[in-house]
Amino acid sequence: MAFSGRRMLAELKVHARGNIRSREGFFFTLVFPIILILLFGAIFAGGGVSQTTVYVQNLDSGPVSAAFVHALNSTSNNCSPSASSGLCMRPVSSSQNFSQYLSSKSASDGIIIPQGFSAAYGANQKVNITIYGDPASTTSAIVSGVTQAVINSFNLHNSTGVIGFTSRTAAASNYKYIDFLIPGLVGFAALTSPMFALVNLSSTYRRDKVFKLLSLTPLTKTEWLLSKIIWYIGTTIVSFILMTLVGTYAFGAHITLTWGIGAFLVLGPFFFVSLGMLVGTVSNTPESAAVVGNLVTFPMMFLSGTFFPVNSMPMYLQTVAHVLPLFYMIDGLNNVMIYGNYGAAYFDILLLVVISAITFFLAVKFFRWRED
Repeated sequence: MAFSGRRMLAELKVHARGNIRSREGFFFTLVFPIILILLFGAIFAGGGVSQTTVYVQNLDSGPVSAAFVHALNSTSNNCSPSASSGLCMRPVSSSQNFSQYLSSKSASDGIIIPQGFSAAYGANQKVNITIYGDPASTTSAIVSGVTQAVINSFNLHNSTGVIGFTSRTAAASNYKYIDFLIPGLVGFAALTSPMFALVNLSSTYRRDKVFKLLSLTPLTKTEWLLSKIIWYIGTTIVSFILMTLVGTYAFGAHITLTWGIGAFLVLGPFFFVSLGMLVGTVSNTPESAAVVGNLVTFPMMFLSGTFFPVNSMPMYLQTVAHVLPLFYMIDGLNNVMIYGNYGAAYFDILLLVVISAITFFLAVKFFRWRED
């Protein structure tokens, strides 16, 4: 049967009418994310994002700079996955724009060793190391203290004390927790409402033979699923507008509104509606569907950067986060709303397009009006 937009819109109207009349659906779709942003915004109002990773860029190829980097690394052994605190030194390629790199990592702590460092040290000429940090961050004070201790150690071997330092404020330190919370909660809204609703709806409709009744109508499986996708794209956009208004006017969030945001507000619900339908379809009962849905949803909810930046987590959890689809929606929103990093956002969009298309195809394939 040929695709019909009229049938799809008719199903969309029926679904929308039922959701609007449902107090529970209205609360969890629109009100609950607002409560979360008010709660977390009030708790962390004005606070910066604490970073424990220190990025080190060595622009010099001499032996003294290599020894200096080695000395910095020897001050910390907290890069292991089991470490929950302390500093972790991470090298940055000399080809990277350091300020932009820190911004893309949502980081404020970094060290640059300038070109000609080894030659200047050998010739007893003054040379400065640049220390990036956030004056309001505890970790930045620790980084500055550790670096100065290494500098003092090197200067002890040189009577003129040639190594100094220059402090700079990283661009990422201008951001507040609320700036990152808004994209995270937009992703949260795009995940929870479609997933929980479609998992429950698809399994319940199968149990109650509603799908069997729908099979007697001209409505196709694709039209039915697309009507749900359109509805949740709409509710995600409304949630985005409400959370942006609350974050901006209640807590002074600094975000940039660009057309790139629209891609994630479409692709996120598209993927999670399809995933919810797939989970509900392959589950035998509503109870088992709810269990599987929770197993899929909760790791993404807490490990994808919804409430806290992923790069503040231990390394093993960061690895897990990069496997979760929600991470790429939130990461993409951060890139377009906060950093203006469209190169990274294009990758997030491309990945979401691919996995959304695959998941939609599988959902339609395994979705049957009638039981065998």
